[in-house]
Amino acid sequence: MNIKNVYILDDRAILYLNGEDTKEFLQNLISNDINKVSNNNSCFTSLLSPQGKFLYEFVIIKHKSGYLIDCEKSQVDGLFKQLSIYKLRSKVEILNLSNEFVVAAFSYEKFLNFDEAQDIAGFTLKYREDPILLDPRNKQLGARLIINLEKLYLSLKKLELHDSNIKDYYSFSHKLGIVPKDFNKLQNKLFGIECNYEELNGIDFKKGCYVGQENTARIKLKNKLSKRLFPINIIKGELIEGESIYFNENEIGKVLIEKDYPFALIKYLDENFNGKSNFNTKNASINIKKPDWIKS
Repeated sequence: MNIKNVYILDDRAILYLNGEDTKEFLQNLISNDINKVSNNNSCFTSLLSPQGKFLYEFVIIKHKSGYLIDCEKSQVDGLFKQLSIYKLRSKVEILNLSNEFVVAAFSYEKFLNFDEAQDIAGFTLKYREDPILLDPRNKQLGARLIINLEKLYLSLKKLELHDSNIKDYYSFSHKLGIVPKDFNKLQNKLFGIECNYEELNGIDFKKGCYVGQENTARIKLKNKLSKRLFPINIIKGELIEGESIYFNENEIGKVLIEKDYPFALIKYLDENFNGKSNFNTKNASINIKKPDWIKS
């Protein structure tokens, strides 16, 4: 990422949760530990089904007396509804502030230029009243500024950042191996731990119970993780959502996101997957490599 570029992530939405039961409410739902979230630290997390399947992923940022949730705009209505269902009689207020706030991303190097910045994923500081955080998933994704839309462009001018094409940010994320968009296509298709959430700092295996915790812990503790979400690079042809991926005649995965920035659930421990060979679907020749930040 160029140090002078900023990407206005207009595909992101912002919820705000507030109320005396909010911290406990989130702790009982999310795959990460809400106690990690403070004025100086934000966290990445997910909301899973009771079976441990992926439903939603988002970043949580401390803001005033409550928490901001930064999620994909296509998921915000479903997430709002899901949180409202779980809320029951809890003293929690859930507001959709997507029309008021916007998320802007800029480089890791630019973030480190701030006086108070620390080189820690999730580290959060305030630019005036607005939070800036080093992406808690992976520092290479840079920083995120969450700011009122009315203040956005004046702030970007003062920060000497220039509005750049969001597709460059998407491409960078895809190349890094982190899904940039189309999360609804993953819902109930794979387990949360198969989304690489351990490596992306999205699961805390030491916290107490949360929705989907039992299967997530079982897969981890019994070494049952045999499939992972990996990016697809298309050599030629077109992909179809849900189709199988083959090496010769051996199935090694399925396409989950087929357009623009494609991803597949891959049997990465299969003897037919080595990350070097080309693979095939019915109408495409593709290449799939394990991201460098996944060590096992």
